Amino acid sequence: MVDLLVIGGLGVDLRVRVPALPLPAADSLTVPPIDLRIGNTGAGVALAARALGLRVAVVDVLGADPPGAVVREALDRAGVTAVLAADPGGTRRSVNLVDPAGRRMSLYDPRPWQGPPPFPPERLAALARDAAHVHVSIMDWVVPLLPALRAGLPDGVRLSTDLHDWDGDNPYHRPFADAADLVFVSGVRLADRAGELAAGLAPRTTVVTRGGDGAEVPDGGGPPARVPAATPPGPVVDTNGAGDAFAAALIAARLRGADLPAAAAYAARVAAAACAHDGMEYPPGLLPPH
Repeated sequence: MVDLLVIGGLGVDLRVRVPALPLPAADSLTVPPIDLRIGNTGAGVALAARALGLRVAVVDVLGADPPGAVVREALDRAGVTAVLAADPGGTRRSVNLVDPAGRRMSLYDPRPWQGPPPFPPERLAALARDAAHVHVSIMDWVVPLLPALRAGLPDGVRLSTDLHDWDGDNPYHRPFADAADLVFVSGVRLADRAGELAAGLAPRTTVVTRGGDGAEVPDGGGPPARVPAATPPGPVVDTNGAGDAFAAALIAARLRGADLPAAAAYAARVAAAACAHDGMEYPPGLLPPH
């Protein structure tokens, strides 16, 4: 039995510290050491949840390549159980450009999945039945398995997903939203449409994240309640993974019995702490205990 099953979203980040975003026009720039480390959204949720004390398993596809070895080693160090299928296309990769203020721009190479789903529907459903909560990353290979996954969830087990910077229109995201009980979505592209989108996804619970401006959570059918951002415990180093840490912390708090506003306030503190750390492998004590 695990507290959290994360489906999809493993990969590596090539982190490059740059003098400014957008980059100045130049043929070349000298930058600090360039690091290759575990990254992408599913890894961010899994590692943050594990750092918060949850028992975590992750299921995904991964290449038999050096980036895949980076991912496997990081999951093993954190004590995250991994159920993996081989991906002939290789491990997903991102190049993250991070400026001196910790802001980032991510260039994402998803390595699209080719062929039939890598896991039989009954296998994924069985893994989900052994979890208290299931979080689904918006990976292409997951889409045809969503109906079986949803149908196989035991009573009381919630399914969440993060739609990231969805514009509210792209049809790719809709199956994930339809399958979920809890939806995270960034307000970056939605702007003033966020409330309309959240109402349209009801009865699902929709949490709109706004980075340094906090988040919005449903509030009994009225206007959404604003959850202010928390103050980081130190200088902002890298905002990459803060949204994943927010999602992991909200899930952890809800599993421990907190109501939604309290869970979101706790998640804001965890996300702020994540911004003060370089990477997704959190040392003990960095993320605030619930």
